[in-house]
Amino acid sequence: MTIATLSLIALAIALLSYLLGSISFAVIVSKIMKLQDPRTFGSKNPGATNVLRTGNKTAAALTLLGDAAKGWVAVVVAMYATHQLDLPEITIAVSAVAAFLGHVYPVFLKFKGGKGVATALGVLLGLNPWLALATVATWLIVVYVTRYSSLSSIIAAIFAPLFYLLGGNVAWRLEPSIALAIVIISIVLLFRHQANISRLMTGKETRIDKKK
Repeated sequence: MTIATLSLIALAIALLSYLLGSISFAVIVSKIMKLQDPRTFGSKNPGATNVLRTGNKTAAALTLLGDAAKGWVAVVVAMYATHQLDLPEITIAVSAVAAFLGHVYPVFLKFKGGKGVATALGVLLGLNPWLALATVATWLIVVYVTRYSSLSSIIAAIFAPLFYLLGGNVAWRLEPSIALAIVIISIVLLFRHQANISRLMTGKETRIDKKK
């Protein structure tokens, strides 16, 4: 195949990744389970945390799994196509970012999506399970100590690129394009949490109820 053909295929994979990421499981699950549209209450954020505010833990869990799965699927499909068709490695990185941005800025919801934590986790899982495990461990440790879910997500977002860069020396092959993709995802995550950062700094952020 010519370079032009390979470029078109890579572009198509990235576009499909974005469309997959744009599927909002928060809205779909809420509709199927006859729950209130998550965009109309609480933070109005179409994500698992806001779905949990309905009191339906099953719906929240399904939303979390769906949002993570679409990130994982997008990366795995991009990896398979890249290796089978001998596409440039950057195809995987672009698809990873595209799937994540699809969740944050979904075309199906007028570009008003969730914060992207679950989808980012799915992307990391697809890129490297050990990287995802280290990031989740960071989230769990911080949330256990501070009881702040948002702070846990913020710190995990900061550490994810560091884990990749440090681990790339011993645990996996370091790819500059993948490293850049993780950095971009982390920056967008921090941007999406700017309201939470403001509340954390003023002491107004809500903690997770220990009893729950």
